[in-house]
Amino acid sequence: MIRTDRRMRLCTVLLVCNLVFIWGNSLLPGEVSGALSDWVKDTLESLLPVGGTSPSGTGLLRKAAHFTEFTLLGMLLSWLFGMLQRKKTWPLLCGVAAACVDETIQRFVPDRGPSIRDVGIDSCGVLMGIFLLHLGYAYICRRRSAKHFSEDK
Repeated sequence: MIRTDRRMRLCTVLLVCNLVFIWGNSLLPGEVSGALSDWVKDTLESLLPVGGTSPSGTGLLRKAAHFTEFTLLGMLLSWLFGMLQRKKTWPLLCGVAAACVDETIQRFVPDRGPSIRDVGIDSCGVLMGIFLLHLGYAYICRRRSAKHFSEDK
């Protein structure tokens, strides 16, 4: 991946913002976090009516949120370590470490608790982010190569 100072700064700022968002949500007490999840669920249901409501919908929404925010983290870590030309295992290791910190934070927050299942969901999200970034990068490289090849004719 091409490294420039501007890209490094952008990636670092986005990475810090992503971690602040993840860990900031983990610092919310259980009551506040639950109310926020309920509000998001109600908002989504009003925008996308799909029939009856499910009482377990908030739990599924929370797991999907975990997966999504860690997918973004995986993409950002992969981008950063790609520019630094480090081994491909670093983004995964840092992503799993971030998931462990996330769950450790929840251990000390009222009405919250750590969950090994959430670490697994978060880690799968990181893997998805790494995969998506590499897939997108390969696609861009292939398009550039094809464009360059067609210009040479």
